[in-house]
Amino acid sequence: QVQLVESGGSLVQPGGSLRLSCAASGIIFSINGMGWYRQAPGKQRELVAEVTSEGSTNYADSVKGRFTISRDNAKNTMYLRMNSLKPEDTAVYYCNAAVISLGGHTGDYWGQGTQVTVSS
Repeated sequence: QVQLVESGGSLVQPGGSLRLSCAASGIIFSINGMGWYRQAPGKQRELVAEVTSEGSTNYADSVKGRFTISRDNAKNTMYLRMNSLKPEDTAVYYCNAAVISLGGHTGDYWGQGTQVTVSS
């Protein structure tokens, strides 16, 4: 069994910063791609940023230059540094990971989400 747990969501003023974390635990052999998604009320879930096991990254146009994704493979943890936050960044942020278990099974896992609210 694999679990992803996000943390770091909060209420922040426009222009502020936050760092989200996503920790994977369980019977893990390795983790391939990891990513952050978000879902605002009344909208579909969208990709925010993703990172490969080698460290290659990809960002949604709306967050380029403001958000930075990173991961620590030794800790099975992924981060999202968010700067210059805007009200439109308000959403529940979810982490996603493609995990290979010790038994060789590859599964796609989601965290429970963490709320980010940008408001004055």
